[in-house]
Parts: sequence; C-alpha cells; structure tokens
Amino acid sequence: MTATASNKILIIEDEQDVVDMLQLALQKAGGFKVATAADGASGLRLAREESPALIILDLMLPKMPGLEVCKVLKSDVATRHIPIIMLTAKAEEIDRIVGLEVGADDYVTKPFSPREIVLRMKAIMRRGKGDVVEEKLTVGPITVDPARHHVAVGGKTVRLTSVEFKLLSMLMLRRGRVQARDRLLNEVWGYESLIDTRTVDTHVRRLRKKLGKAAEAIETVRGFGYRLRER
Repeated sequence: MTATASNKILIIEDEQDVVDMLQLALQKAGGFKVATAADGASGLRLAREESPALIILDLMLPKMPGLEVCKVLKSDVATRHIPIIMLTAKAEEIDRIVGLEVGADDYVTKPFSPREIVLRMKAIMRRGKGDVVEEKLTVGPITVDPARHHVAVGGKTVRLTSVEFKLLSMLMLRRGRVQARDRLLNEVWGYESLIDTRTVDTHVRRLRKKLGKAAEAIETVRGFGYRLRER
C-alpha cells in the first residue's frame, strides 16, 4: 500500500526508544508513512502542516504538554477531525478522564504492547469509514443532522467530538432500546475487547455535560449500558 494522506501517522513523543518501537510496529503493519516530533510545539506545527490520519500523542512533553496540544488541535476546525491516541506513563483514572475530556479519542498507558497500539489505531481509522446515519434525527429538544455533522439542543448548536457525535447518533437511532457497553465499544469505537468499558462511561458523562438539561434523555441501565428515552 502506498502511503497517502489517509495513512500518515504523526508520533509526538520525546522518548526515542518509544518512537523507535512504534515506528517498527507501524513498519511491520505496512502502508503507513510516519512523521515524528520530540516536543509539543513541534508536534503541533507538524499536525497543522501534515494533517495526518491519526496522532499518537504523549502526555508529558517538553515545551508544550500533550494535554495542551490536544486541546488546541481539537478546538481548531482545521484539525479537530484528526483522531488522537494519548500515550502516557500516568495510569491514574483522573489522568485518563482529563485526556478524554479535552478530546482525545483513546488513551493508552505505558508500558504498552505495540501490537495493541496498531490494533487500536486501525480500529479508530476504520471507524471513520464505517456506516453513518443519514437521516436527521430528533428526540425531544435534541436534533442530530448527520449531513451537516451538526447537533442542536433547543435550536442552539452543541459542539461534539466525532466520538460523541457517533455515540449520540447511535443512541438516538435506537431510542427506546438498551445499548450494551460492549456493543457501543464495537460500533462507535470499532473495538472488540481491547479496552475497558469505562471508556464508554467517560464519553457518556462528557456527552451529558454538553447536552445540559437535555441530558436526562440518556438513561443509565445499571450493569448493562445506556438507553435514550423515547419522548
């Protein structure tokens, strides 16, 4: 496979051994063109210049921390569509949640398996090519317009990440039916059993916060998953 804009991977990581390990894994996977940056400022510049298909971003970086890089990229209309896998030695749940809060699509702690990174990466990239809901969906005050990638609550625009958008679309499309966390992981994230289902809970929490009072439409079914109430 020839490397194109659709398979450029940007690694922003200051530990050379980690960079070498990731490059070797991507080389074995085949078909990827890899760019690297050893600090946050350089990584941000490359992300804007190269517009990669995916970014692997370390949390602890010189010059500009990974969280700030992620926040800037996800707030810029030109780069917010680029999936980001956040890579860090910090394993505490609060760090994972903060990473997802600023828009990271996935979160992996060191030490990690290079094969797992490649599998997660492919799942995220495959997710972007998957089936999408085409019809406009409305439940109570919430309206999702897939053609425009637009969400509104009571007529007011709500900005969602690509993951949040797909998650809300799936719940609205299947309103009234309980969606298991495992099924959401598979259909929204493209994962089978690579990550723990708390990732779903974190994104639902973020989604509810953005929906404001309309968030009450998303019902938690304890021990199973979530359901969007029919109105």
